[in-house]
Amino acid sequence: MTERTLTIIKPDSVEKNNVGAIIAHLEREGFRIVAARMMRLTEAQARAFYEVHRERPFYDDLVAYMTSGPVWPMCLERENAVVHLREVMGATNPAEANEETIRALYGESIERNAIHGSDSPENAAREISFFFPETDLV
Repeated sequence: MTERTLTIIKPDSVEKNNVGAIIAHLEREGFRIVAARMMRLTEAQARAFYEVHRERPFYDDLVAYMTSGPVWPMCLERENAVVHLREVMGATNPAEANEETIRALYGESIERNAIHGSDSPENAAREISFFFPETDLV
């Protein structure tokens, strides 16, 4: 079943000019880009987006990191998009990620791990609407 998911190329990947390589990796994996934009999250936006983690000890560091530079959110589409993106991204810790995954190739640490991906179809829908109005999804 074709579905949509959200990914965010994180500040460390943007800073290192890895956006094009990551997009090419995603396209090789069969993802179609439905919407994309480069932006800089405000603190309020980052806090709202990651609110699910607000009680966790890493929340403030995550917000600071995600506002430290530009990010590249994208709505992607393909069969089983959520699950497949999670596989293509790799483990949260790049040191534990499979060799050819995005995080193994471009991530530095658990915090600076190159890319975000929705963890369920329900969260994908919420996250996509956070960044893109329906009229932007082509």
